[in-house]
Amino acid sequence: MYDFVVVGAGPAGSRFARRTAEAGHDVLVLERGEVGKPLACSGHVSTDLWEFTPPGAREQLLQNEISGARFHAGGPGSDAHLFYKHEVISNVIDRVGLDKILADTARKAGADLRENHSVTGVTERRDRVSVVAQTPDGTETFEGKIVVGCDGPVSRVRRECGLPEPKEKLQGVLAFSEEDDPGEYVDVHLTAPTFFAWRIPRGEAGVEYGLAAPPGSEPTARELFDEFVSGYDVETSHFCAGMIPIGPPKRVTGRRSLLIGDAAAQTKPFTGGGIVYGMTAADHAAATVDPDDPSTLGDYERAWRDDLRTEIRLGAWIRKAYSLPKPVQNAGLGTLAGEIGVHMDKPTTIASREQLKALLSRK
Repeated sequence: MYDFVVVGAGPAGSRFARRTAEAGHDVLVLERGEVGKPLACSGHVSTDLWEFTPPGAREQLLQNEISGARFHAGGPGSDAHLFYKHEVISNVIDRVGLDKILADTARKAGADLRENHSVTGVTERRDRVSVVAQTPDGTETFEGKIVVGCDGPVSRVRRECGLPEPKEKLQGVLAFSEEDDPGEYVDVHLTAPTFFAWRIPRGEAGVEYGLAAPPGSEPTARELFDEFVSGYDVETSHFCAGMIPIGPPKRVTGRRSLLIGDAAAQTKPFTGGGIVYGMTAADHAAATVDPDDPSTLGDYERAWRDDLRTEIRLGAWIRKAYSLPKPVQNAGLGTLAGEIGVHMDKPTTIASREQLKALLSRK
């Protein structure tokens, strides 16, 4: 019997598997397909990412360096308001490559990671969990002390264990052009209902275009995306789509289960990104959960919420500005634009000394 059965080998799952395997636990990771595929997530991340990766990962994955963003209240061609730093604040990376590197690191730490194992059932028992998966050789059941759901926004573990859903899910879509753009600024368009569209230069790897909107919106997310891209007059390919969870539920643990990453909606409400938040929560889970004592699941609940709760709540307030009238958005963006001292993963830095210094330097 395994100490932990981890479902999903994305960043959160592989990070948790690595940390617990390094601690001497017997860890099984089940990935429904090939690690990293299909792509359903943007590759724009904060530089904090490299704290969670092995040596040499940056050199393998880096595609471009970003030092700011142009915000638009309208679509392509509308007035732009530049927010920037005199330094690199984020990176554009090979997103599929990141998953592969993190999964390989988990394997090297001792985790048993199996691809093409699609979980179809989870049962929490008094003394163990039973995880049923469809494998290349048929159906197989795995026994573990704790099951860890790192299986994304539409989590099978969450559903099977009766854990509550995220407060909201958005429909995200993205695609890529073949433009060679080494530019240092991303473009953010506050045109999608309650969210935004984006353009991210990836150097020689092309340009990423994306958009997120509530499911069932009219026009649909795909229709909004097509209109957005047509405004830039470019051809895109490799279209991808996926759900973006926003707002963690009140509980992400069960009798012998826990959720990490997108499955737990541990994401930034104002961007939808969750790679660093998910791996941060994975570290908390690895440090607090004892597979022989399910009561420690409560320690995980407290630890990750104490760390991320304020950032997520403030991020939700920032997102409210996306729905303000366009004249108000333009006025606010025009007032606040310029040099910033805010960290893209930490909304609380809006009140930091660095941000105050940046504001004062404009006078």
